[in-house]
Amino acid sequence: MIFFKQNFYFSTRNENNKQLFRFLLFLLLFWKQEGTCHELLIIYHITIKVPTVNRGFFFRENMQKPVAIQGVLGSFHHIVAQHFFNPEVPVSECMTFNELVKNLVKGKTDVAVMAIENSIAGSIIPNYALIDEYDLQIIGEYYIPVHHNLMMLAGQKLQAVAEVWSHPMALLQCRVFFDKHPYIKLVEDKDTAEVARRIARDNLKGIAAIASKQAAELYGLEIVAPEIQTINNNSTRFVIVSRQGENPVGNGFNKASIKFIVNHHPGSLAALLNVMNDCRLNLTKIQSLPIINEPWKYAFFADFTFEDKAHYEKAVALVNIMAAEFKILGEYQTFEK
Repeated sequence: MIFFKQNFYFSTRNENNKQLFRFLLFLLLFWKQEGTCHELLIIYHITIKVPTVNRGFFFRENMQKPVAIQGVLGSFHHIVAQHFFNPEVPVSECMTFNELVKNLVKGKTDVAVMAIENSIAGSIIPNYALIDEYDLQIIGEYYIPVHHNLMMLAGQKLQAVAEVWSHPMALLQCRVFFDKHPYIKLVEDKDTAEVARRIARDNLKGIAAIASKQAAELYGLEIVAPEIQTINNNSTRFVIVSRQGENPVGNGFNKASIKFIVNHHPGSLAALLNVMNDCRLNLTKIQSLPIINEPWKYAFFADFTFEDKAHYEKAVALVNIMAAEFKILGEYQTFEK
């Protein structure tokens, strides 16, 4: 067994130090794979200095501007805003995620709610790209069970449905129901609750919306088929985002989201994930996205939880050195389901 017991001091601001550390780390990984080195002992004798992250305290009660949501009142984004902040929270309605992000960047709002993944349909890839491209900061998360209800103008029956207008994600999550009713034409639209509002406002007969029970109550529609989602245990994860450096969540965080790019060498990704494991981080999600203008190269977005902040900070320091590119997207408190 080869054993190093030497104290090193590295600053990640120095590129030469990064290159030296990468060489030492991959050398040790090689020895470990060959069976001559049982642990990466050198890691635990290194002091690494990394730029600090501003971690003030985020006051939900002191917001001066409305919360940006994708959709309108009664949408799932609106429900999340009510649960995360307070039931009376003012909201700014945005019909697209692009509009939501631009309003946030321009300062029209200070925080926004964005759906990021669904337990049935999977990740909402464009939203990962928006968070990265506009340098947004994740300051919280919220999981909500999704109950899809088919609703129409009062007095109509299911047999009267000619078309259903809804967001493509909602249509996808209710696929089995519509397979059983093939006569219904499915039309993709921007937002579930906005369609419900439009049906009520324009008195649209024969048109149905898929939306929350709250939307039906808000716009006076009648639910003709409740709970039509394919899987009853259907949940969507939302993230609360702000501009970078604003509204940090304080020191009480136990979850983080990062973006990293590894060099295109055999074992690069495995080596980085091994470091996370050695630092006792619990990887909860990893998602790859193509790098624009670099065909067949990918960036990775990862979420993980941890119990000891010292372990997390050690992992961040190591990953920052090992990765070709590294970025902290947010540090926040995990949602208790």
